[in-house]
Amino acid sequence: MANFFTTVFYQPLLNLLIFFYNTISFHDFGIAIIFLTVAIKLIFWPLSRSSIKSQKALQDLQPKIDELKKIHKDDRVALSQATLELYKKNQVNPFSSCLPLLIQLPFLFAVYRVFRDGVSGRLDLVYSFIARPETINTLSLGFLDLSKPSIYLAILAGLAQFWQAKMMISSKPKGLTTSPDESMAAIMNKQMLYFMPAITVFIGLSLPGGLTLYWFVFTLFTALQQLVTISKKEDGVSGVVEGELVK
Repeated sequence: MANFFTTVFYQPLLNLLIFFYNTISFHDFGIAIIFLTVAIKLIFWPLSRSSIKSQKALQDLQPKIDELKKIHKDDRVALSQATLELYKKNQVNPFSSCLPLLIQLPFLFAVYRVFRDGVSGRLDLVYSFIARPETINTLSLGFLDLSKPSIYLAILAGLAQFWQAKMMISSKPKGLTTSPDESMAAIMNKQMLYFMPAITVFIGLSLPGGLTLYWFVFTLFTALQQLVTISKKEDGVSGVVEGELVK
């Protein structure tokens, strides 16, 4: 199993990073990491887009789900049936946002292993058709040592995480009363909005700067993808929900 993971996930990512380091990054490790991150994001762009659309669709439907909870508060079976019917009517699969994330997990773990193990120590895994450098210079832009933790990169990763999370929080439609459950959910969402970026910064302070840089760029591009996907409103769910609420 370990050999399978190394061959299928770890080694290709390591070699792609070395390729970028040897060529278009001009032996700048930080720039090579940015190119690697962009390449991974492009590969998983359709999956990420699908996940973002599903998350946004579920959030847009939340006011209607809350209304159903009030109507069927004493009948769980009726609530389940009504909720499933709402999902079916709006062509929303509540589990579709999870599958793309699960598919990406092995690759994300492989990236973590690449930086955790230290690139220079695994150069024996470089393919024969890729030039193998004697060592990797982890100093980026002449001053940033990506082999050591960086507080600046950790803060940037936390800010990107905050922007990404804040973008996905839908405002409460007008005309709806707020139930105690909704108020509690809003409070929890607000706490998570600040808690997750804080955790990102905390973890980033203990990781090699190269991994934190990858985390920052990956989150930044994910937030930009969210911005593009949400602004296009390709799913059409938001308009449907707003129309129903006006009625």
